[in-house]
Amino acid sequence: MTTALLLLTCIAAPPDPPTVVKAEPDAALTARFRLKDGWVGGDGAYSVVLSDTRALWLFSDTFVGTVRDGKRKDVTMVNNTVGVQTGTGADAKLAFFVQKTAEGKPTAFFTPPDGKGWFWLFAGHHAGDKLHVFLPRFEKAAGSDAFGFKSVDLWLGTVSNPEAEPTKWKAAYAKVPFAEFGEKRKFSFGSAVLTAGDHTYVYGYEEVPGRLFPTRTLLVARVAEDKLADFTAWRFYARGDWKPDVQDATSAARDLATEFSVSYLPGLKRYALVYTETGLSARVIGRFAVAPEGPWSEPVVLYTCPEMKKDKKVFSYAAKAHPHLAGGNELVISYVVNSFDFGTVVNNAELYWPNFVRVSLK
Repeated sequence: MTTALLLLTCIAAPPDPPTVVKAEPDAALTARFRLKDGWVGGDGAYSVVLSDTRALWLFSDTFVGTVRDGKRKDVTMVNNTVGVQTGTGADAKLAFFVQKTAEGKPTAFFTPPDGKGWFWLFAGHHAGDKLHVFLPRFEKAAGSDAFGFKSVDLWLGTVSNPEAEPTKWKAAYAKVPFAEFGEKRKFSFGSAVLTAGDHTYVYGYEEVPGRLFPTRTLLVARVAEDKLADFTAWRFYARGDWKPDVQDATSAARDLATEFSVSYLPGLKRYALVYTETGLSARVIGRFAVAPEGPWSEPVVLYTCPEMKKDKKVFSYAAKAHPHLAGGNELVISYVVNSFDFGTVVNNAELYWPNFVRVSLK
């Protein structure tokens, strides 16, 4: 038996996926993210646990202004903002923070060191006394619609004082070498982060052009928990082995989005990969595995977002789970509803917030 064949026979088969028992909106949780003044809508919505009673929320493009009579008024958009959740359960409190310039104007928390383009916020990781946030950089591209941007590169922001109020954070930046955005192939990391055992797993995607839409598949890297910023220590999953060269990484789990989550379900003893199907879809998908690197089960539809059926001018995206809000066999998932027309988002304050659903599994 060849070494390659022996290795493949040692890789466990993917598990059978669980069954969805119930999936319904969490109106009370959603309402906590509906403000009338200041922070009035944002997408992305990654969460990072800092302690048993404190978590961060990381948002990308954010409206700052007011909401009156169902419309956003006098709004400015900044590329990223932060929320802080203190406490747990019904007693938890949320505060939203917008960075300001010396002149008092709203601005992003994380900005490219060379001043070119902008950062949106992907997954964060807290280890020791540092917060790491993956920062894909974008620049304007041809077209003026909702997708008039292009990926440029990937950075890691490291906050040395995450216990401080976010407006007082001190951040340093390092360019991540494991990203490529060519015309025929793209790959990147930082779409999700999970700590399991002594390792931190960093999840990314590989994208190749398709007839109508690009095809994205899952990539997995891992590193010692306290060495995330040491890129020489990263290893990449490749057919049952961990390789030092990112070019050896093998992909799995098709129809992925660029944003997703991977979390552990203690009630089922399974890892859950949660994402919006193909990136833009009404369907929130789950895949499941017994190990952080997979192999992953067949896809399961966890929830169908109703907004796209009601209005063909809007789209759902950015689905991901937040394990600090959930129980043993439950997923609490956020997603965002946007419009292809910017004016519609401004004039309809029902759009462009995190929407939450609870999904029970067995």
